[in-house]
Amino acid sequence: MTDSSIVSPLRPKVIEPGMPALDLGVERYQVKGGGAVVLALEAGDRLEITDVEGRQPGELVIFAPEGKGDAAALGAKATHVPTGLQAILGRQTEDSARVLAGLQRRGLDLGRIKAVPLFSQDSPAGETVDFIASRAAICAIAAPEQPSSVHDQTPPTDLLVFVKRATLNHNPSPQLPEPLAEPLAEFRVGIASALHYEVKAGEFIQIIDVEGRQCSDFLAFVRRDLDSGRINGLDSTTTRTLNGAAYPGPGLYGKFFSMDMQGLVEVVQDTVGRHDTFNLACTARYYEDMGYFGHANCSDNFNTALASFEIEDRRGWPAINFFFNTSVDDLSTIHFDQPWSRPGDYVLLRALTDLVCASSSCPCDIDPANGWDLSEIHVRVYPKDCSFKKAVAYRMTPDAPAQLTKETGFHERTSALTRNFTEYRGYWLPTVFNNKGAIDEYWACRERAAVMDLSPLRKFEVLGPDSEELLQGTFTRNVRKLAVGQVAYGALCYEHGGMIDDGTLFRLGQDNFRWIGGDDYGGIWLREQAERRGLTVWIKSATEQIHNIAVQGPKSREILKDFIWTPPAQPSLEELAWFHFAVGRIGDYHGRPILVSRTGYTGELGYEIFCHPDDALCLWDNVMAAGEPHDISPLGLEALDLLRIEAGLIFAGYEFDEQTDPFEAGIGFSVALKHNEDFVGRTSLERRKAHPQWKLIGLELAGNEQAAPGDCVHIGRAHIGDVTSACRSPILAKNIALARVNAEYAEIGTAVEVGKLDGHQKRLPATVVRFPFYDPEKTRVRA
Repeated sequence: MTDSSIVSPLRPKVIEPGMPALDLGVERYQVKGGGAVVLALEAGDRLEITDVEGRQPGELVIFAPEGKGDAAALGAKATHVPTGLQAILGRQTEDSARVLAGLQRRGLDLGRIKAVPLFSQDSPAGETVDFIASRAAICAIAAPEQPSSVHDQTPPTDLLVFVKRATLNHNPSPQLPEPLAEPLAEFRVGIASALHYEVKAGEFIQIIDVEGRQCSDFLAFVRRDLDSGRINGLDSTTTRTLNGAAYPGPGLYGKFFSMDMQGLVEVVQDTVGRHDTFNLACTARYYEDMGYFGHANCSDNFNTALASFEIEDRRGWPAINFFFNTSVDDLSTIHFDQPWSRPGDYVLLRALTDLVCASSSCPCDIDPANGWDLSEIHVRVYPKDCSFKKAVAYRMTPDAPAQLTKETGFHERTSALTRNFTEYRGYWLPTVFNNKGAIDEYWACRERAAVMDLSPLRKFEVLGPDSEELLQGTFTRNVRKLAVGQVAYGALCYEHGGMIDDGTLFRLGQDNFRWIGGDDYGGIWLREQAERRGLTVWIKSATEQIHNIAVQGPKSREILKDFIWTPPAQPSLEELAWFHFAVGRIGDYHGRPILVSRTGYTGELGYEIFCHPDDALCLWDNVMAAGEPHDISPLGLEALDLLRIEAGLIFAGYEFDEQTDPFEAGIGFSVALKHNEDFVGRTSLERRKAHPQWKLIGLELAGNEQAAPGDCVHIGRAHIGDVTSACRSPILAKNIALARVNAEYAEIGTAVEVGKLDGHQKRLPATVVRFPFYDPEKTRVRA
């Protein structure tokens, strides 16, 4: 036999979704900055705690199983009152409630127990401490938040914990995630089986993939209709039609419907985001056609599970197939592959009426549908008085722990004005506002002023004696020319010239910078570059501690000048120049701290204001009060898209990706080839600039039909490029688009056609025009 643990050098190890990434007996826990975790150790277990980004003090509280302090169990000395952990447990958050419940479940009370201090304000990124347990112990590990202002550059960041078990379980079954609340009931759906259960209106159903990569089909029937002899169950076709999507997800369009269009369940949380509503639950016929006769299947298992009800057997049930990874291509072929779900991933549903439900653990082991290895499904039912926030899972990188969608510091105000939210980079942002709409919000920005929540922008503090050297070697601008108080727009690039991200760099001090971009990987990449170069610099994630709004429009200066106070050493709001910033306060010297920059994403005079989330509502209220005489309007993402396209401003995933260089993305002006002689990707960018293949252009379309991102651009039969963004411009009364085309066809005045349908049957005439389409001289933003 071949030892499966030995990987041939001729067959590199395949990275697979949902597979254990750690060695047997190793567990990983993430302690979020400003958060805590509780875990149990046995004699001989090794505990390793790492300060991932550096400069993050921690606290380790060690209990004996009976509840008293026992730092000696880990050979440590407890010397400090755990004020950080106490503050964390005192917050009214879901995370703190979960940690507190974990302590209470074990009968543990902080009382007078002291903590072991971990790390310091100067610990380097990656510093690790380890302990070995001499006897059983329970540990609470905290990454406390230090009081800070928006300009302090001291955000709390994550600690990473590994536990290496002394006693190995050679048949490990992943631990179930902690209950979201106290369950009313829970069931284990065995391998290749199904069961039924009943829920009342308002109750919650959590369907958990225990070991990962295991599909679970789901049925639900209206209980009162069953009692009257009528079968009224979930219908995937109706659901897709009413939602306008392949399947619903948390948010406004989150319900599964019956055939008579009655909402039966609502998706509240989803940590996977990849399911199927096109296929039947697996059937005997499928296996028979593959040559596997008598194979267990979900449809027959459902018939058995529902036998006690007067529901007629079906050869194939039109179920909702949770965790089944399917897609439909351009040729209308339905493909499937291994599930994306990982151990502990789940879907949380809320029953909208009394239901009879059935869940399966799919028995398909003849294809990748269940990752070639069957496992169990776990179902929990929670009472209707529970409060769960709508959320999807966001991962900073593919191997990072999942984080549920958060609310920004401004959410309490924006959610009072609209229910139209979309998930963006791990946060809920409004798309349009009630009684307004995208066009009204757009005109408010062009003619008066508008305020928008942009808190999901990623913020990274870059600080230390080598911070300038790091940024000079990674940013496309000449950082050495950047003065304190200035902002520079540019890009981070790979060696081949493809863009990692675009964004703005703020210089807060001689050795203090703040990078603001759209992608988490920007900070990770900067940290990797610093380590590779051996530089003394810290890159600290600050997104959760710095939230921001943009106030944009011709009246923005007049609105902000009366309540934004800046000290005499800083420019006043009225003096603030384009691409500069000032540190100030709301109202006066004693007000809440803020940082305001004269930057924006609309093509109008405007400002961005940054604050701690605790100060967000105060900031919003002051903006709206000062803006009321000027008829200020909140603005959502739909209107913002109109504004930025008119202004020729690029957006990640549309105008650029990892294969696009800054010249091809239309921001060649941000590449300082003459003044920055050694940044990552410079050699490739020199070559690509000298021999351009693609260019971003503006298109003006004839007629009233809009182009759409992804539409092909043609000259005759030849496909010369693609539309990246498009809209109907309210102020220009024209259909416009940004497109990336072969550089040979980028000359202004070139006639092209935008292909619709299959790209050939229908064509929209268009002409290459100058962009930005609106205010190409940028007189308004410079005003």
